[in-house]
Amino acid sequence: MFDPRPKDRVVPGPGQESVWDYPRPPRLEPTERHLKVVFADTVIAETRRALRILETSHPPSYYIPPEDLRRDLLVSAPGRSICEFKGQAAYWSIQVSGRVSEAAAWSYAEPWRPYGALKDHLCFYAGRVEACFVDGERVVPQEGDFYGGWRTADIVGPFKGGPGTRGW
Repeated sequence: MFDPRPKDRVVPGPGQESVWDYPRPPRLEPTERHLKVVFADTVIAETRRALRILETSHPPSYYIPPEDLRRDLLVSAPGRSICEFKGQAAYWSIQVSGRVSEAAAWSYAEPWRPYGALKDHLCFYAGRVEACFVDGERVVPQEGDFYGGWRTADIVGPFKGGPGTRGW
């Protein structure tokens, strides 16, 4: 049988997940992990009530509910994109004490089924903020300028996003 996983796939150890075991189309699931997003020494978001998307070859993307965001520090950013699964995404910039991170997060105002629970939740690019944390561990941003997965020690790859991975 054909195995679509790359030959350099890392075999997950105890307590780890491989992005190559994630499904396509992606799975949406709640998580109670403690998430925190920091920009300009300010906590922009903090929650234990997020949703995460798990998609083949990508580290998880965490969507934070609107109640757990500093909405007063977020402004609509220009541009839109379409996810083949979730629908049209809008972008958000962060403004804190004169500092700005352009298009630091995205959201879905009208996500397609079965991703309706994502409505108005924000997902942050870890590389466009000062830091993101999962249960106190500082996140490593997914490579590339388009994908927004959060890499932690319990997630193994290789990951889509770096040079030469666009066709995966």
